[in-house]
Amino acid sequence: MTHWTHAGTGRRPGSVRRTGAWALLLAVVWALLLGPANGAAAHATLISTDPAQGAVLDAAPERVTFTFNESVIGVPAGIKVFDATGQEIGSTATVQESRLLVDLDEEVADGTLVVVWRLVSADGHPIGGSLSFSVGEPSAVVDVPETSADAGTDAPFVLGVVRAMGYVGLLVAAGVAAFSVLFLPRDGLADRSRARLRPVARVAAGVAALGWLAAVPLVALYQLGLPVSAVTDGSTWTALAAAEYVVPAVVVGGLALAVLSLPAGAAPGRKQAALVLAGSLLALAAPSFTGHTRATTPEALVMGVDVLHLAAGAMWLGGLVAVALVLGDLARGDAGAVVLGRFSTWAAVLLAVLVVAGVVLAWRVAGSWGALVGSDYGGLLLVKVLVALVAVAIAAWNRFALLPRLRTAPRKGRAAPAALLVRTAVAEAGVLVAVLAVTGFLVDRSPENDVAVTAGQPSAQSAQESVELDDISARITLDPLAVGPATLTIEMTDAAGAPAEGYEAPRLALTSDEVELGEVALSSLGPGVYAGDIVLPTTGEWEVQVSLRTTEFDNPVKSVTFVVP
Repeated sequence: MTHWTHAGTGRRPGSVRRTGAWALLLAVVWALLLGPANGAAAHATLISTDPAQGAVLDAAPERVTFTFNESVIGVPAGIKVFDATGQEIGSTATVQESRLLVDLDEEVADGTLVVVWRLVSADGHPIGGSLSFSVGEPSAVVDVPETSADAGTDAPFVLGVVRAMGYVGLLVAAGVAAFSVLFLPRDGLADRSRARLRPVARVAAGVAALGWLAAVPLVALYQLGLPVSAVTDGSTWTALAAAEYVVPAVVVGGLALAVLSLPAGAAPGRKQAALVLAGSLLALAAPSFTGHTRATTPEALVMGVDVLHLAAGAMWLGGLVAVALVLGDLARGDAGAVVLGRFSTWAAVLLAVLVVAGVVLAWRVAGSWGALVGSDYGGLLLVKVLVALVAVAIAAWNRFALLPRLRTAPRKGRAAPAALLVRTAVAEAGVLVAVLAVTGFLVDRSPENDVAVTAGQPSAQSAQESVELDDISARITLDPLAVGPATLTIEMTDAAGAPAEGYEAPRLALTSDEVELGEVALSSLGPGVYAGDIVLPTTGEWEVQVSLRTTEFDNPVKSVTFVVP
């Protein structure tokens, strides 16, 4: 419900300045949309294991090591080791930042071993999988029972509903409380309006508290992959990261401070107003310390933008709810037009903040245009944007059509335009609630799985390099040339261009200045062609060492470099 003052056909200097500001806003949005999102991070990705998947060892290892591209959190009972018959083997699992260490505590017989694992990323999303390797020789039949590690990693529907309830309550409570101390007149004419907004803010705070606190056990079961019955187990609660308790507590505490500091009817004093605003800001800032923003770089920028995003959303939604509740009372005099004009001016700023902050968050969390248009996470994000545009359209109608009608109406004839404004404010608030409902499901949906799938499509860019290994020419292909899952292929030919083989199969090892992935497990795809799957954790220069034993005594080694953008 934003407003610009204009008269006649001329343009006032303030209008020119506002036009320039909007042009600058659009330029910033355009640059952010087109710019690359290098450095964004999502949830943890497994980049190597020791032993490697499918390895056949002469003797059982004392320790199995999993290395990820970021820190992970251990899950009680999330890591188990089984032999080929499904018998569990005693083991001890520890997490050291980005590494999972699984020590085998007892002797194992020859055959296939399977390590099933489930962990939690820094962004709160569970990840899981299994590693198979063999001692002596692979087992003919492998029968491993299901465990909590096999539970799905998609957030349950009820968690999305509870999240949405928590966000709606948070934004309405904080926004209504802030509106009460910032926009209502301080004279006695607004005492009735303040008395009406106070219980609304308290009820919304109660809804927020219920949503945020109810989400804690649901998050525990979701992350750990446990049934509802596990809520009574102490280990379920001790496994959660501290942030999963601290954030809801700060949200509830901040809202309690804000709504309890609201006066019953009279205008708030300076100290009371400061407490209301401090409590609202504290509650709105807390969610930024967990979830996608906590695991996205640059962390300080993304968290700061997220706080602005929530604060602007609270003022917009809470302000609309407050306007719908008090405009009928205030419209009898001049106070209604004054309050509405003051709020509509601020709403223009809030809209600008929401647009820029939303674009920045989408840019950093999703990481690319491909993730926005080719993934479930991006699809939900686009739905959120489209629904928000509906709210913007309603706000524009209020600004350019209904607000001028209220201002120019005679005092005795303001009831009808005021009632229409109230109805459109309610509609606009309803659309924003729908935006928050989508947000509730976005919070627990990880963009990384979708991004990884997108990165692995054959249409992505690949790169090739060639080396000479005595009389054999080798062409090495990295597809795609991007961070995430990829395939490394070597094709060998002789001088006539026919497929060639060495004395032994080729070996490829992958390293960078910061990460050593080690030797790549290759599979034969045909005469002279071998390929192996890898996961590139970072951008930069990656060196592939190519080794081929061409005769019993000759083993040339060459290197090629791929630059991952």
